[in-house]
Amino acid sequence: MDIVEFFQQSSGKWFSQRSSHHFAFKQSEGGKSNLLIEMLPKDAPTVVALCEHYGVDPTLALCGVHVTWDGKMEWDKGKPAGSTVLVPIADPANPNQGRVLQQLSDAERSLGTGRYTLGNDDVLVLTTENETLYSEERLWFASPNLRLRTSVLRQSGSFSTASFCSEIRMGGIKPPENTTATVQNSGTAS
Repeated sequence: MDIVEFFQQSSGKWFSQRSSHHFAFKQSEGGKSNLLIEMLPKDAPTVVALCEHYGVDPTLALCGVHVTWDGKMEWDKGKPAGSTVLVPIADPANPNQGRVLQQLSDAERSLGTGRYTLGNDDVLVLTTENETLYSEERLWFASPNLRLRTSVLRQSGSFSTASFCSEIRMGGIKPPENTTATVQNSGTAS
């Protein structure tokens, strides 16, 4: 699997259930959210504009991914909602790693560019950091309709939050089916 295939498999509507531990407060918190993950063509105006914003040649974009979310956390009286656009730019020497350009709907929370690594085990690791914050997310599929995610946040050199999410596909775009396996299992060929 490559980075584009990973995002294609992620496309669709998801229900996410999160457990977070806040180290500073020594407390855990639960939450739920709805996610919508949509693929964007690499020549989409949003993708091109994001590349230009970061001074990256838009022809190097592998794809674009638009993620929107809304949810509820136990401690938060508001309803967290937002969106982001991600654009992976492969490392020329190793296409399974590279930069991730990011645009958040809330400019105050923007972390800028990050890095991605997609291992041979199909686990995607996204890391983003700036002067005060480091974020690392690990995402993988337990099955085509069950995605798992862990994340850690560090602020000022010490861990502040660790989270685990299970995400269940609720509809929308489904990953392509393995037609070879379907033909072999049915015992017929076309």
